[in-house]
Amino acid sequence: MPPSLASFLTLGFIAFLFRRDFREKPNITGAIWIPTLWLLIITTRAVTTWLGMFGLSVGGSSLEEGSTIDALVYFGLIIAGLRVLAQRRVHLSEIIRNNRWLTIYLLYCFIAITWSDFPFVAFKRWIKELGHPIMVLVLLTEPNFEESLTRLLKRCSYIIAPVSILWIKYYPEYGRGFSEWTGQAYNTGITENKNSLGWDCLILCFFFVWHLLMTLRREKSKARRDELILCIGFLAMISWLFSIADSKTPLVALFLSLAILLFTGVRWVNRRLVGVYVLAAVAMIVTVEWTIGIYESALEILGRNASLTERTPLWAELRKWGDRNPVFGVGFESFWLGERRETIWETMKWAPSQAHNGYLETYINTGAVGLALLLCLIIATYCKAHRALLHDFDFGRYRYAFLFAILIYNWTEASLYGLHPVWFMFFVLAIDYPRRRADRPQELAEPVHDPRTGPGLAPIQV
Repeated sequence: MPPSLASFLTLGFIAFLFRRDFREKPNITGAIWIPTLWLLIITTRAVTTWLGMFGLSVGGSSLEEGSTIDALVYFGLIIAGLRVLAQRRVHLSEIIRNNRWLTIYLLYCFIAITWSDFPFVAFKRWIKELGHPIMVLVLLTEPNFEESLTRLLKRCSYIIAPVSILWIKYYPEYGRGFSEWTGQAYNTGITENKNSLGWDCLILCFFFVWHLLMTLRREKSKARRDELILCIGFLAMISWLFSIADSKTPLVALFLSLAILLFTGVRWVNRRLVGVYVLAAVAMIVTVEWTIGIYESALEILGRNASLTERTPLWAELRKWGDRNPVFGVGFESFWLGERRETIWETMKWAPSQAHNGYLETYINTGAVGLALLLCLIIATYCKAHRALLHDFDFGRYRYAFLFAILIYNWTEASLYGLHPVWFMFFVLAIDYPRRRADRPQELAEPVHDPRTGPGLAPIQV
């Protein structure tokens, strides 16, 4: 098939998906586009990269200073999100009361800017990181949070999956790359590297499996059938992308989290004891490793060596650096700046820019205090997810199972910081806010009937 025809068909398919989405008239507002644009940018490519692809030169960027254009875009989305929250009368005291550990962790990160070698750079990165909770709060204050989350991830997938397939198959100059050290080819799709494609597949594949299970519980109808076809179709596309991404960590995280997702839905499982079952499974795996050793065999099955592609030497080196500032670290998101980075690159010729372990990354930046607060935040998020499993099962099982995907993913990748999509999804799981009540005028709250969704409330506009 000629690339031009493939492009035309892909654009037509994307237009059809969005037209179908709009015609369903979901119970969401136009404000949903703010977190949608935010997530689309961090799951694909930076704005300056997109502009450069279309021949628009916007100047260079550096690891320390970043790009002015990108910073303005992120700042604009943050301001737009804050404006929506102000209109919805979201109270800071309510946010803090429902998310104490998250508040403490973010405040500590802000304080950690003061001892950074690059305080202005660290401050800008902290502001960007605030974009995650702001975007999630926009979702949480929609008329229907689960519907808003569903539309967010579906609309992102409408672009990420088809364009990635198109670029990999027909435009390799955009969708493929080569390692500058080994020359080995790899697939990137719409993202900037194979790891980015891997975490996109992790997020979207888990979502569509969860959405498929939700859809199967609906009464039989044409709308249900069409939604099942959509889920199966996107699962097929994402599975193909997963197979060529050669990114094993998200694949392992996906399989284990899907096992937990399916396990929580088994009727005979006592949901109050799910945590006990998971701990028992972990204890069994640890026992098997101590007795017969399965770690290296599992790595061989995944096509990885015992050094996890040079990660273990990197971890050993970074622990030495971390021990120089063990209590408070070097400052918020400041380790990979300046002379430290150059010194490590002299030893690690593959030029890493992260610790490839989320917990070690937190330790070298914010020290043992930051790591302890992060663990407290994870425990608090787990408790929220477990409670949701009992009182809000549909989203509770999503929240519970995907938390384990994030924790597993961060064993060999660092995603608990910055503008990382997995970090964004952690905020989706971690933040609680009382769902907005219907304070609309009476005429807007009249019941309406949609043959696809049944009786409900008319969507409000913001």
